[in-house]
Amino acid sequence: MKKPLIILTGPTAVGKTAASIGLAKAVNGEIISADSMQVYRTMDIGSAKITREEMDGVPHHLVDVLDPEEEFNVVRFQQMAKKAMEGIYDRGKIPVIVGGTGFYIQAVLYDIDFTENDGNPAYRIELEQIAAEKGPEYLHEELKKIDPKSAEDIHAHNVKKVIRALEFYRQTGQQISEHNAKEREKVAPYHSAYFVLTDERTALYDRIDRRVDLMMKQGLLDEVRMLKDRGVKRESTAMQGLGYKELLAYLDGEYPLEEAVRIIKRDTRHFAKRQLTWFRRERDVIWIDKKAAGYNEQNILDQMLGILRDKGII
Repeated sequence: MKKPLIILTGPTAVGKTAASIGLAKAVNGEIISADSMQVYRTMDIGSAKITREEMDGVPHHLVDVLDPEEEFNVVRFQQMAKKAMEGIYDRGKIPVIVGGTGFYIQAVLYDIDFTENDGNPAYRIELEQIAAEKGPEYLHEELKKIDPKSAEDIHAHNVKKVIRALEFYRQTGQQISEHNAKEREKVAPYHSAYFVLTDERTALYDRIDRRVDLMMKQGLLDEVRMLKDRGVKRESTAMQGLGYKELLAYLDGEYPLEEAVRIIKRDTRHFAKRQLTWFRRERDVIWIDKKAAGYNEQNILDQMLGILRDKGII
């Protein structure tokens, strides 16, 4: 018997948090956050972190568990999520993975094997030096030569992912895109439902812009200044989050505050577009259209519960 697993994902700002609470309560579930920023303590505003009040008594895992100085990646997420799931199953409940980081979700759902990609520290340092001296675009061009598919999927400024893809090729002689495609073909070891919450692009982009304005009013700049003052390095994983790196650039005098806010909005919209592209490529996804549901939370919940009953998950 495969164990049950529910996933609720979608682009940033689509409304996953609100939808997830009703879902978790209805299925007797506990939530595991698949968010690369909410895992960090003190990074509350920029990550749109769920509050205790919003949790409404539903247990949440992988929120506020690491310091901003700590490294967090897909391998660590997979390990932490699996451990959380064991406890949830032991309590007779259903894990509900909620968040917008598609690769993290994929890593757990299909139990992707990362053991081959331990990396080569000396080569990694060499690549980091090249990125520092010649710029991230130079490394990205090198990746294009050996793995065009990965170069298409990975943004040139996501230096860590570019380096990981180059390392993987150096170590195995295989393209990481090819490896990941094979891993994706695995059959999920869970009895799962993979919901993707979506909305019209114009409505989503408007919500993104309003959310960035709200974050600024709530004190995002002070949050970034606090992280900078405590010594969190610009190249750290935590500072790669949308909103953090742009405001850090403002604090370092690279451009005016208005320009930083404009870039945050633009890059968040681009990120939402990339997320949707990722989910369209995934197998087994079940699209939940907010507009078709009349933007009614109960209708959205009823639709998901109906599918879960039909699948025999609840």
